Amino acid sequence: MRDLAGGFGHLLAGQRWVFRHGRWLGFGLLPGLVSLVLYAGALIGLGYGADDLTAWATPFADDWSSPWPGLFRGFLTALVFCLGLFLAVITFTAVTLLIGQPFYESLSEQVDRGEGGEVPESGLSLGRELWISARDSVRVLVRVLCYGILLFALGFVPVIGQTVIPVIGFCVSGYFLTEELTAVALQRRRVELRERLGMLRARRMMALGFGVPLVLAFLVPLVAVFLMPGAVAGATLMARELAGEDEPEAAEGAQGPAAGGGAGEQAGAGGFGPPPPAYS
Repeated sequence: MRDLAGGFGHLLAGQRWVFRHGRWLGFGLLPGLVSLVLYAGALIGLGYGADDLTAWATPFADDWSSPWPGLFRGFLTALVFCLGLFLAVITFTAVTLLIGQPFYESLSEQVDRGEGGEVPESGLSLGRELWISARDSVRVLVRVLCYGILLFALGFVPVIGQTVIPVIGFCVSGYFLTEELTAVALQRRRVELRERLGMLRARRMMALGFGVPLVLAFLVPLVAVFLMPGAVAGATLMARELAGEDEPEAAEGAQGPAAGGGAGEQAGAGGFGPPPPAYS
C-alpha cells in the first residue's frame, strides 16, 4: 500500500510542480492542444462516416426485413465509433509525447535540475530520440491492443465481464500509461523499453497508483490536455526513484509518513542497477 500511495503522491507532486512554475505549464500545454485538435477532427470524421462504412461492409443486410438492417447497422456503427474512441484514448498520450518530445524533454530536465544533482542527457540527436520514442510507443501499443482484445472478449462473460473486467482494464491502461510517461525521463538515462517494463513490474503498485487515477481523469474531456505537463513532471520524479537517484532521501524519509510521494520506499527496490548502455 505504501507504493500505491507513493505513485499517487508522485502524480500530485508533479501537478504541484507545474502550477508553481506557470511558464512550464503553458509550455507543456501546447503539444496536448495540437493532439486534441487532431483527434477531435478524426473522431468527428468517424462520427459522420461510420454509418456509411457499416452500410458498405454489410451489403448482405440489404435483403433483410425491416427493422433488422437498421438495428444491425446501428449496433455496428456504435461499435465502430466506440472502437475509434478506445484507440484515441490509448494512443493520445503516445502521440502527444511524440509531438511534444522537445517540450517534454525540456520540462523533464527542468524537474531534474530542480531536484538537484546531475541532469542526465541521452546524448542522442532529436531525430534518433523521436525514432526511439515512436518505436517504443508502437511496441507498447501492441501490448495494450493484445490486452484490450482479451478483455473485450472476457467482457461478455456474465457478471465478471461487467464488474471485474472493467477494473482490470483500467489497471492495464494505467500501467502502460505510466510506462509511456516515465519513458520521457528514463530514455534520457539510456534505459531501454524492456528494462523500463522490468522496473515497473518490480514496483507495480506504484505504477498503478500513478497511472490509474490519471486514466480515470483522462475520461473527462479536455482534462488530459491540462494534466499532461504535471503528469510528465510527476513521472520524472517517479523515474528518479525507479532509477535509484533519490535513494538517500528515501532512506532518510523512511521513518516519516508515506504521503511524501512514496519516499519511504527503497528507491532501488527490484534489484535494478545502473542503466544499461546505449540503445542498439
